[in-house]
Amino acid sequence: MINKKDLQIIAHLRQDARMPLTTMSRKTNIPVSTIFDRLKANESSLIVKHTCLLDFNKLGYSVRANITFRVERDDKEKLKEFLLKNASVNSLYKINNGFDYLVECIFKQIKDMDSFMDDVENKFRIIDKQLFFIIEDLKKEEFMANPEMIFE
Repeated sequence: MINKKDLQIIAHLRQDARMPLTTMSRKTNIPVSTIFDRLKANESSLIVKHTCLLDFNKLGYSVRANITFRVERDDKEKLKEFLLKNASVNSLYKINNGFDYLVECIFKQIKDMDSFMDDVENKFRIIDKQLFFIIEDLKKEEFMANPEMIFE
């Protein structure tokens, strides 16, 4: 069971994962040693991954898309393995409601995305697909990131 102190720590990490523990201690009124202990305790169970969010556009990757795939039953596992290994795939989700996978992909150019789509369609029996270009991030990774809105 997660308590309110843990939720406060999580919210501050979600805002700024590089925040010094001393700063977090001042903001939360939780001793540094307690914050350290709670982080270590949650490291392998609650905290899945430490990462940074990038502006892919500034790195030269101007094409981002969410793609849903519905594939023949015999190809599901093979498609999953292909997508897991593909460098253009940023996130992969197993979904429902008529589709099997939701894939967030990042490409330098449209022609790279076309090549990716051709590759998928040539290797796997795709029943249906939908492609949505991501035009602008309006909100990203904000859930549980506001310490004032902690809930239990």
